[in-house]
Amino acid sequence: MFDPENLPFPRSLPEFQRVFPDDAACAAYLEAIRWRGGFVCIGCGWTGEPWRIKTRPYVLVCRKCRKETRITAGTVMQDTHMPLSVWFWAAYLVATDTAGISAVQFQRQLGLTVYETAFQLLHKLRAGMVRPERDRIGAGVREHVEVDETWVGGRTRGQGRGVNEQTLVLAAVEVRHRNPKGVKTLRRGGRYAGRIRLEVVPDRTARSLTRFIQSAVEPGAAVVTDGWHGYRPLTALGYRHLPVAAQGDPEIAEEFLPISHLIFSNLKSWIRGCHHGVSPQHLQAYLNEFAFRFNRRFYPFNSFRSLLGIGGHAPAPTYAGLYSGEWEHPRVSENRLIA
Repeated sequence: MFDPENLPFPRSLPEFQRVFPDDAACAAYLEAIRWRGGFVCIGCGWTGEPWRIKTRPYVLVCRKCRKETRITAGTVMQDTHMPLSVWFWAAYLVATDTAGISAVQFQRQLGLTVYETAFQLLHKLRAGMVRPERDRIGAGVREHVEVDETWVGGRTRGQGRGVNEQTLVLAAVEVRHRNPKGVKTLRRGGRYAGRIRLEVVPDRTARSLTRFIQSAVEPGAAVVTDGWHGYRPLTALGYRHLPVAAQGDPEIAEEFLPISHLIFSNLKSWIRGCHHGVSPQHLQAYLNEFAFRFNRRFYPFNSFRSLLGIGGHAPAPTYAGLYSGEWEHPRVSENRLIA
């Protein structure tokens, strides 16, 4: 059994094998994550130690109403036919590999015979990378938030000018400041990225831009943007807005929006290098993965525990839903209703 208040997170493959030697250990860990205050029956609400069936470690039985509860129900692993040990290996690979992992590499590492299985498993895990109640960024006294947009997608050769087959992505980046500690010259003036939020948006209208910002950034925060008129309502919405008219001058952009441009550069390099491009239909899922890993970059091994914790309470897409487009990947602005 695991202590719900002190769940371990393996820092190496040998340690992972010691902590999770079999499916029973994985089931105990998942149970501790899902019911930190003790088991609660989904049927009658009874709380206490459930009955356990030795031959069915994934099932807990309520002592009061005798309703059976599968520990994977309501998680990204719901209705899975795959052993929990494989799911835990998958979560560990995705959460701790700082460079990310493609579906092809994922298939090889886990020994899966079908590519589509690896593709679906990865997207199920990505659905567990978005915490529904995550807080807004930019609340720190010495922090401000850069907001900017970019086009993500492949080449449009042969289709004329414009942004054909490209997708508009909006980013909010928390900008923090390093303590100089006697260093006279600091890169980017000592500024570095804190937490980030990324979302696919349909257009650059004020409604689309402000809806995202209200969902992602704390009211009253200092927000730096370019001079696009779609950001004009921010002051009226209670933000300390600083619009910068770069007018295509890269030096001005580098001075006032350096961190967001760095994030976009890293994002595009990751998509090209790791995944060799992604479809617009699933781009939001990859943005969620990039933000999840980036926001936990200082604690990569703790990401494994975080992924299982979020995924233990999150719905996941089906194979049919992924390919038909019925499944909508979680995004920032859907977590809060903005008028």
